[in-house]
Amino acid sequence: MITPGGYQTALQIALVSLASYICGEAVTGYFHSASAKTGGMWAVMSAVVVLQQLRGESVPRVWRLIVATLIGSLVGAAYLSTLGFSALGLAVSVFLAVIACHAFRLPPEANHAALSVGVVMVVTSLHPGLHPLHSAALRFAEACIGTAVSVLAVRVWRGPGAG
Repeated sequence: MITPGGYQTALQIALVSLASYICGEAVTGYFHSASAKTGGMWAVMSAVVVLQQLRGESVPRVWRLIVATLIGSLVGAAYLSTLGFSALGLAVSVFLAVIACHAFRLPPEANHAALSVGVVMVVTSLHPGLHPLHSAALRFAEACIGTAVSVLAVRVWRGPGAG
């Protein structure tokens, strides 16, 4: 049996996903229309991950997630700017981003850096005309959009288990 809390959680996640997708696609479409749908997708992924992590935790942790996302975006862009995409390069970049998170005392948030590396590198390889720094900036903005929508949802609508 599905509890009322289950329906509330499902509705909150659905609305956060909808808002994140629309905003992410619109912002990315303005700057790089070819990757607009990818921008919407990354905003949704970021929103859902952050929304789940905010349940039962404090909102200030969001800043740590944003820093980790920035680290991953920059590491991915730096690698692509010098060597171009390869699967091994992706693994090396993820390693470096995770190590950087540990150096900045962000080990719990290292998964966000790793995800950012992957998204920046794969999306940039799919759009060869997109400069790696431009791609990293877009991916970071999309993640921030998803994060902001999640924080707003938690503050406005305290669903079951929301922190």
